[in-house]
Amino acid sequence: MKSGETAVNRRLFGDASWALLGQLASGVALLLGTRIITELVSPEIYGQVALLGGFVALGVALFAYPFVFAGMRLLPECLHKRERAELQRAVSGLTTRSTALAMVVLAVGGAAYAYAASVDPWLIVLACLLLATTVRRELGVQMLIGERRQRDASLWQTSDSILRPLLAIALVWLGGAKAVWVMLGYALASLAVNIVWAMVHRSPSEEKHHQAVPASLKREVWAYALPLIPMELLFWINGLGDRYVIGYLMTAAQVGIYTAAYTLTNEAFNRSAMILLRTFQPVYFQYVSTGQESEAYKILWVWLCWVLAMGLWGVLALWMLKDWVASLLLAKAFHSAVDLMPCIGIGCALQALATVLSQPLLAAKRTRALLLGRLFGVVTAAISIPLMVKGYGLPGAALANPLYFGVEALAMAVLAKPWRMMEPAHDPGLAIEGAAGGDVSR
Repeated sequence: MKSGETAVNRRLFGDASWALLGQLASGVALLLGTRIITELVSPEIYGQVALLGGFVALGVALFAYPFVFAGMRLLPECLHKRERAELQRAVSGLTTRSTALAMVVLAVGGAAYAYAASVDPWLIVLACLLLATTVRRELGVQMLIGERRQRDASLWQTSDSILRPLLAIALVWLGGAKAVWVMLGYALASLAVNIVWAMVHRSPSEEKHHQAVPASLKREVWAYALPLIPMELLFWINGLGDRYVIGYLMTAAQVGIYTAAYTLTNEAFNRSAMILLRTFQPVYFQYVSTGQESEAYKILWVWLCWVLAMGLWGVLALWMLKDWVASLLLAKAFHSAVDLMPCIGIGCALQALATVLSQPLLAAKRTRALLLGRLFGVVTAAISIPLMVKGYGLPGAALANPLYFGVEALAMAVLAKPWRMMEPAHDPGLAIEGAAGGDVSR
C-alpha cells in the first residue's frame, strides 16, 4: 500500500513539474512578447488585435472546446487502446466539422463588421486561420493532458507560446505597426507548431484505423458536450465581454490599455491556476471514474487549499509591486493601466477559485447545475460592467471583476457542495443521462 502511494505521489510530482515548466515558459514568452509589442504598436492597434482575438476565442469556446473537453473527461474511462482511439476519432471528427462551421460564421459576421467599421478585410481572413490553428492546438494539448502526458502537452503549448510573439514582432518590425502583421504572426506560428507536432506525435486517431466510430460513443460525447456550449458562451462573456463594452462606450485605444492590464494580471493568476488544474484535474477525474471517492475528495481539497493560498499571495504581491510590474512589462503609452491591476487580480483569483469549486459538478457530469452557476456570474457581469464603465470608465471595468467572479464562485460553492463526498455512480447509463439532463466546467 505504501509503495503504491509512493508511486502515485511520484507520478503526481512529475505531472506538476511538467505543468509548471510549460506554464512558466509560456508565461515568460507572453510577458516578453507583450512588452515588445506594446513598444511597437499604439494602444489603438493593440486594442484592435484584442477585439479580433476575442472573436477567435469565442469561436473556439462555442464550436470546439465542448467536444475537446468531453474527450478529455471521458478519456480516463477508456481502459483499452482501441477505446481511446475510437474516442479520439470521435472528438476529432466532431471538432473538425464544428470548426468549419465556426469559420463560416466568423467570415460572414466579420465581413459585415469590416464593411461597417472600415476594417481591413484581411484581418477577418487571418482571424479564421487563427481560429482553425488554435482549435487544432487545443485538441492536441487537452487530449494529451487527459492521458496524463504532461511533458508532450507542455512542450506543444510552450513552443506555440514562444513562436507566436516572435513572429508577430518580426512581421511588425519589417512591415510596420499594423494589426494585420500581428494577426499573421500569431496564425503562422500556430500553423507551423501544429505541423511539427503532427509529424512528431501521432495520436491513435491518426493511425490506420478504418473501423467506424460507434454511434453510442458519439452520442455520449454529444451528451456531455451539448450543455457545455451555452456554458462556454457564458464563460466567454465573463472573461472577455468587458473589452467589447469598453470598445462600444469608449475607444479602441482604451480597449488596448485595459487589455494590456488584464493580460499581465491574468497571466500571473491564470498560469498558476493552470499548473494546479493540469496537475490535479486528471488525477481527480481518474479517481472519480474508478469509484475512489475518498481519494478524489482529498485531491479536491488539496487543490482548493493551493488555489486559495496562491490567490491571497498573488493579490498581495500585485498590490505592492504593480508600479514596478507596469514599468517593466508595459510601454510608457500603456502605463495608465497600473491602477487597474489590483482589482483585476482579485477577480482573477476568484475566477480560479470558482473553477475548482465547480469540479464536483464537472466530474459528476451535472452540466445543467454548472450552467446555472455560470449564469449567476454572467447576469451580474451584464448588469455591472456597463454601469461601472459608463460611470467610472476603465477603473469601473476593473472594479466589476471581483463582483461578478465573486458571485460565480459563491454560486458554484452552493451548487457543487465540495465539502460533501461525491455519491458513487455505478450505472454508466445514469452518468450519461446526467450529462444530458442535469448539472460541468473547465
